[in-house]
Amino acid sequence: MSGREAVLVTGAAGGIGQALVKTLAERGYTVFAGVRGEAPALAGLPGVRTVTLDVTDPDGVEAAAKQVEQEVRDRGLRAVVNNAGVIVQGPLEVVPPAELRRQFEVNTYGPAFVTQAFLPLLRAGGGRLINISAPTARQPMPFLAPLSGSKAALAAMSTALRMELAAWGIPVVLVEPGSTATEIFDKSGAAARASLALADPRRSALYARHLAAVGRAQARQRLAPVDPVARTVVTALEARRPRRLYVAPGDARLIGLLTRLPVRLRERLVAGILGLTGIKAS
Repeated sequence: MSGREAVLVTGAAGGIGQALVKTLAERGYTVFAGVRGEAPALAGLPGVRTVTLDVTDPDGVEAAAKQVEQEVRDRGLRAVVNNAGVIVQGPLEVVPPAELRRQFEVNTYGPAFVTQAFLPLLRAGGGRLINISAPTARQPMPFLAPLSGSKAALAAMSTALRMELAAWGIPVVLVEPGSTATEIFDKSGAAARASLALADPRRSALYARHLAAVGRAQARQRLAPVDPVARTVVTALEARRPRRLYVAPGDARLIGLLTRLPVRLRERLVAGILGLTGIKAS
């Protein structure tokens, strides 16, 4: 490996992760792209090394850390970006236990496992930890309770970790992207429909009007491109004194404004935006 600074990015096979890997490589970094399977879009890119990395497998994460250590040696890492994530959505009442566990295993436990394994390399490289959060960490959304809970837990864990690592001067940064044009939303929608199909039909039917309203609201939503998110992460990575939170352009900033309002007003506004106002139990 050359003397270029190195960065690890999890969830690098697509979406924000893939855009970030390409952006960092173009800026001269050596990028270790953590992927669970094949990543043809990253194959052969200068400065990019794919690493098999399932963030939910602690042993596999440790093996990946050893692989990266063999390449960077005492140079360590400039940053670790915990980007891997999934969205589990739908009425919490009918979300299958396996899906609820998957939500927290990827979004919350995964970053913890990666952090534990790669912190020695961050210390060696004088690096920083960047966790990709979500606006729902600050403003939970109905029918996104699993996502909201997993990202709120990640944000709280990041705050605690920031104080734990202060003695080594390792910044812990949160980046909030908004709704982006990636496959994650299509996958989450398909998974939610599959879960509803398997649920007790008497229970799932209770939410038919709610879900129809939310579906109409989502259809009107404009999804942002991933490149501005990648640039926001680069800003967090390269800032001499990084902020604790960076909010990417898009609807994440709108949700940030909502969090400044009184809770009851905030919840009424959210219900109105999603078309839930006035829906009563039938």
